[in-house]
Amino acid sequence: MVSRRDFFLGASAIGAAVATSAVSRVSLAALPEPVLQSSADTQPPLQPNSGRPYNPVVTLNGWTLPWRMNNGVKEFHLVAEPVVRELAPGYKAHLWGYNGQSPGPTIEVVEGDRVRIFVTNKLPEHTSIHWHGQRLPNGMDGVAGLTQPAIPVGKTFVYEFVARRPGTFMYHPHADEMVQMAMGMMGFWVTHPKEHHPLIAEVDRDYCLLLSAYDIEPGAYTPKIMQMLDFNLWTFNSRVFPGIDPLVARQGERVRLRVGNLTMTNHPIHLHGHEFEVTGTDGGPTPLGSRWPEVTTDVAVGQMRQLEFIADEEGDWALHCHKSHHTMNAMGHDVPTLVGVDHRDMTRKIAKLVPDYMVMGERGMADMAEMQMPLPDNTVPMMTGDGPFGSVEMGGMFTMLKVRKEQAAGDYRDPGWFKHPAGTLAYEWKGALASPSRAHDAGGQSMPLKQPLETPVEVQVRKPSGHGGH
Repeated sequence: MVSRRDFFLGASAIGAAVATSAVSRVSLAALPEPVLQSSADTQPPLQPNSGRPYNPVVTLNGWTLPWRMNNGVKEFHLVAEPVVRELAPGYKAHLWGYNGQSPGPTIEVVEGDRVRIFVTNKLPEHTSIHWHGQRLPNGMDGVAGLTQPAIPVGKTFVYEFVARRPGTFMYHPHADEMVQMAMGMMGFWVTHPKEHHPLIAEVDRDYCLLLSAYDIEPGAYTPKIMQMLDFNLWTFNSRVFPGIDPLVARQGERVRLRVGNLTMTNHPIHLHGHEFEVTGTDGGPTPLGSRWPEVTTDVAVGQMRQLEFIADEEGDWALHCHKSHHTMNAMGHDVPTLVGVDHRDMTRKIAKLVPDYMVMGERGMADMAEMQMPLPDNTVPMMTGDGPFGSVEMGGMFTMLKVRKEQAAGDYRDPGWFKHPAGTLAYEWKGALASPSRAHDAGGQSMPLKQPLETPVEVQVRKPSGHGGH
């Protein structure tokens, strides 16, 4: 693994450089050495040591791509290639990505920077890169067949343009998109303002979170590339809880969270314990008059939402997608509902033939988090992750905001579990209880039936079988 902090100035004979539009031959004489990263640990912010200064971001379980300055141009080198991504400790997937990871490294520049990105294709098929949300020349937009020829296998193309406006953007292929994005090819792009902007506040911590989804069968390593709806792994930066690092903040700090969505469905992102404002989209900062306090905001397909809040409440606060099935891991959509079904006698009989047999869902799904159920190799449990009081019963798109008084500025280390002050923790009540009110205590129907039913009808509620709504 090459350190993300190494800034290489040497040449590399990786492949013939091919420009997507006019780029001088001098600039093609040598390519910046590609910087690779294989660790899934969150890397510290990359402090710029050349070019204009800015306040860097932190990509949870990811990193920022170094660059070199070449006659006033920021040069980056992206390598599109097969990668092995650890989705959770001990659980790996065979994906496609950039520079050793999926998602690829975050690219950070400053408004007005001229950037040059060398893209080398080490995939088994052609590719391209679309700079999602950017204002740039049409020939640099990255749509294979429309604005450029596709990048052939083994070749290197060059994209060059000026970062014209500040904001949060994404990059991903626009060639065989159904396959390449399903395999994990995506990344963040952040353009910082070159000077004080009336709509862009200074923040103490700036986080990036990219939403992606995969369908990987239990025991398998490679996603299904033709999946459209029934994904079983919902991820933050291609990590599933409890393998996702927490956001940390010192109490009183202003925090920005940039959330991009490149899945095939929307995600209502919900933060506990705090209110935030949506201060930006992929179109740029939002007007002050359009902002209001929220605790949940929906991030639709292909969108970015920039959230800002003051981390003024100490504790370990949940941050997650509010679609319940997106906070679980390898799920099956064809499992029947067995809640309330007593099949103890049947279980004993089956266990004589299949010793490892376990009942699923008889009392709800909470038992799944505690079962030591045999799983195929390379399979992440459905619900896992232990907190200080037991199983959190979550997976997938779930992490925490950890706010501490003693967290030092610029310290991104996990402070451990929150110690609740006396009298602030929910506890078991052991005293006498008054009789609780019931629904019938509120009175009868306001509009009784003209012809009452002779036999009351009991309705059995079940989940719908279709999944077109998610």
